[in-house]
Amino acid sequence: MLTNKEVQHIAQLARIKLTEKEEEKFKNELSSILDYIKKLNELNTEDVKPLYQTTGIINALRPDEHRRDFETDENLNEKLVGQAPHTQNRFVKVKSVLSKSQITNTKSQTNSNG
Repeated sequence: MLTNKEVQHIAQLARIKLTEKEEEKFKNELSSILDYIKKLNELNTEDVKPLYQTTGIINALRPDEHRRDFETDENLNEKLVGQAPHTQNRFVKVKSVLSKSQITNTKSQTNSNG
């Protein structure tokens, strides 16, 4: 059985706040899951081949290639981009979703990691 401290640690890792009632509920549920996994680990699976999928369906994706279904030219591109409220250099211009400090932080983290 998980301890309250372990459940609190898991909640902290998941960045969720739990009430005492929720802690008790998740302590029981997570413990039950871990007990089941422990039971599964006791099984002898030495002669069992790995199972990658069960349906028999094969990958039905097509190759990623330009099919020329929708040909564009400069005139059409101007019409499409021209419908946007704000454009710049043949591109649609949108408001930033990051503040300047977030962009600066991201750049400094990238530079320190790379």
